[in-house]
Amino acid sequence: MSALRELPVIKDQTAFNIRRWEELCADPFWADIDGKIETDRFGQVIMNPPNEPWHGSKQADVAFLLRDHAPPGKVLVECPVSTSDGVKVPDTVWISRRRQREAVTRAPLSSAPEICVEVLSPSNTRNEIEEKRRLYFEAGAREVWICERDGRLRFFLASTPAKAAATSALCPKMPARVEV
Repeated sequence: MSALRELPVIKDQTAFNIRRWEELCADPFWADIDGKIETDRFGQVIMNPPNEPWHGSKQADVAFLLRDHAPPGKVLVECPVSTSDGVKVPDTVWISRRRQREAVTRAPLSSAPEICVEVLSPSNTRNEIEEKRRLYFEAGAREVWICERDGRLRFFLASTPAKAAATSALCPKMPARVEV
């Protein structure tokens, strides 16, 4: 008998992610967990430690700035997104009116919002953030922003995903720094 667990064959990652996320949201066990959960591509839960107050403050600051500088659309915090590597939860997103209809359910979005923002925490690794950036672009994001711990925003565009741009293409008047 093999000690290795047999992993499921997943033909439609998005459908699998949505089903698994709905299961997790319906399970009362996860309702009282302090911290953010995400999943890997097999639906296994990835626990993120509870964030410090600074992190939530930066999420809110970015959300307020997006509200003021983005085109018409909706700003959301901690919005689950289906990716090829499970459900990931950007800290703040901006979603166009065209894509908003999908954002009113408990299920993760089947495509990424146009702007996905990650606010760095002490527990984040550079590799983790680079992988999330890749996954958000692969899922349809047009921009991925990284808010550094010092409040500096780095803008990555789908046209040049590996190199930070000087400004956002969707929000060109967005400040390059969130005040600390």
